[in-house]
Amino acid sequence: MKKVLLLAACILFALLIAQGETSGNYEYSINDDGTVTITEYTGEADILEIPETIDGRRVSAIGDEAFEDCDALTQVSISDGVTSIGESAFYSCDSLTQISFPDSVSSIGNYAFKDCDSLTQISFPDSVSSIGNYAFEDCNSLIQISIPDSISSIGHFAFSKCYSLAQISILESVSSIGDETFSDYDSFTQISIPESVSSIGEFAFSECYSLTQFSVPKSITSIGHFAFSRCDSLTQVSIPDSVTSIGESAFNSCTSLTQISIPDSVTSIGYSAFKSCTSLTQLSIPDSITSIDSSTFADCTSLTKISIPDSVTSIGKYAFARCTSLTQISIPGSVTSIGSEIFYGCSRDLTVTVEKASEAEQYCKDQGYRFTYSQ
Repeated sequence: MKKVLLLAACILFALLIAQGETSGNYEYSINDDGTVTITEYTGEADILEIPETIDGRRVSAIGDEAFEDCDALTQVSISDGVTSIGESAFYSCDSLTQISFPDSVSSIGNYAFKDCDSLTQISFPDSVSSIGNYAFEDCNSLIQISIPDSISSIGHFAFSKCYSLAQISILESVSSIGDETFSDYDSFTQISIPESVSSIGEFAFSECYSLTQFSVPKSITSIGHFAFSRCDSLTQVSIPDSVTSIGESAFNSCTSLTQISIPDSVTSIGYSAFKSCTSLTQLSIPDSITSIDSSTFADCTSLTKISIPDSVTSIGKYAFARCTSLTQISIPGSVTSIGSEIFYGCSRDLTVTVEKASEAEQYCKDQGYRFTYSQ
């Protein structure tokens, strides 16, 4: 009987802990160190100052989904002592225009302010070290962000689809820019990436339609898949010697890009990396490249001449498909593998320079392309 009573008491105690505590409009849980995490807000205030203490205990965290869908909130001031803002903490607070962070906050969780459509400006204190994935995605009214030296990582999609964002300052503490962090922007015209950043993630600046210039710092070693795809206004890109790889579709459909210099440090160029760069007139492929992937330069309709270096051993299918202005291309004897339809849709005025008894010579004979022998 005593065992049954003890078991019942344990279950009741566990339920009480799981349910947490309530004080006014706040539900909270007590942390191991005696501080409080706010787990839910049930009030309807429009201007809210989150208290430093609840029931005599210091508030140290805002929990997951604590203020989610609080449509009445327009301004929130987070009390000093709060160190973390949980996942989806203010998700879809549609009327929120202003948020004030204390110097104690060190992390902002995933989805924390996603879909806060009225939020116009964000200033992070120097205490913040990380911004989570999707943290400010779809904040359509956000026009300005200042990222302090303390931040070392910006999560995937963190500021994606913030269509009004025209100005952002990234300081030298940031080491990585995640996938789709600044993708799908109409207002960006230029951005400066500090030397501290070593990698640019997938889709990081994809569909930044107004971006005209981009300087890749010497600290960057890789440019991710689709990193600058569909940046329609991008006319110039400088790639430093530090970059070793260019991802799939990295510059796909950059229709205003007229020339690009690929440094000798680059050893791989991904599938469709420069596909549909319709204004690209000049291209230099370095000796460091060993293969040209499928559709890498397809639909580059302004390219007239290409010289492939002796380092290349394979050319993927459709590599130069529909390059309608291409009249001269040189393929060395080092190329032993040629994919199907590499010149599909190209002009019949195309002349291919080949070596005798090479794979390229046989390909031209089989496909009926005009060729001449190299000297």
